[in-house]
Order: sequence, then structure tokens, then C-alpha cells
Amino acid sequence: MLPVRGLLCYNHTNPNLTHEVIALPNNSAGVNPVVVAAYDPAWTSEFQRIQERMLEIAGDLIIAAEHVGSTSVPGLPAKPIIDIDLVMESYDLLPQIIERLGQYGYEHEGNQGIEGREAFRSTREDGFMKYHLYVCPKDGKGYLEHIAFRNYLREHSAACQAYGELKQALAVQYREDREAYGAAKTAFVHEILGKVMPSR
Repeated sequence: MLPVRGLLCYNHTNPNLTHEVIALPNNSAGVNPVVVAAYDPAWTSEFQRIQERMLEIAGDLIIAAEHVGSTSVPGLPAKPIIDIDLVMESYDLLPQIIERLGQYGYEHEGNQGIEGREAFRSTREDGFMKYHLYVCPKDGKGYLEHIAFRNYLREHSAACQAYGELKQALAVQYREDREAYGAAKTAFVHEILGKVMPSR
């Protein structure tokens, strides 16, 4: 069954932020289903709002705050969740960053099995759309892969289109299984990273 396009959804914490959802077949038994939205230019401005807040909190401890993930690639359908990498000089700074972010309600969740990427979760309502926050060393594998994959898709429209079509199809196929959805994208991601990071 094909997805149905054209449902406009509003973000209640930021009414100016909207997105067209790739609507999926109804299944009332589903819990937290995979939803892929058509690209929304407002994702960039929303990232900038979050970035500004992160720099206010930890700007003296990091060297950059990067917009990564699918919402960072113009034209690419995505789950409407902003991914942000806060870049630190080295892991020597991580204890200070954990303490600083903790003061503002961010809970450290470890690397979640991905080398060179420390995940944090906000425990407070902050008025932003949903986002994933990571802290990465500037030479960390996770961070370098995020940047390499993002930049490749930004620079290669055919690959961006192919990845978008894959995501839409997988969102239908694995609507109720987020882990399977993520795993099914792995081969495409690894193919791209193999081109731009052959020695990884």
C-alpha cells in the first residue's frame, strides 16, 4: 500500500513550524509508528534556535554545534526530529560538559553503542520541536560519519532522492518497527560512507 501525501501538521510549541506528513496506512495497534515527513525548510530555522540555546549553555566548552541527520539535507524527507552534534576538542572535556548540561536538565545516556558519540536527553520542556542531542569529539568516528554523510547528500542530488525514496518505502514497510526501519537503511548509509570514508 502506498503512502498518502498532503497532511499538514502543526507543531504546537512553535505554530510557525509545519510539515507535510507522508501519511501511512491506519493501524490502531501501532505504538510510536515511524512517520516520515516531506522536507520542511523551517527545520533549518528550528535548528538555529536550538543551536543558539546550546551555545548559551555550553559555548565555552564546545567548538561547534552542527545540524546533522536527514533534517539537515535540503529536499530530503525525514522523521521530523532535529539531530544536533555538539563538537568538543577532546574527551577530556566530557565530564565538564556532562555537568554543565546536567544543570540545564540534560541527562547523559552514554554512547548507546556508537563510538565517538555521547547522547543526551532533555528532561525539561524547552519549547523546541523534538530533537536528539549528541556530544562528539572533533575526530570521533560518529561525528565524522554524520558530517560526511550529510555533506555527500547535500552535494549529490541523485543520492539524496534515492535515499528519500528508500526512507518513504521503509516507513510504510516497517511502520510499527523503528529498529527494523533503522536497520534497513544501513546498507545505503554504509555504501555512501564507503565512498567518502574508504579507510573508516
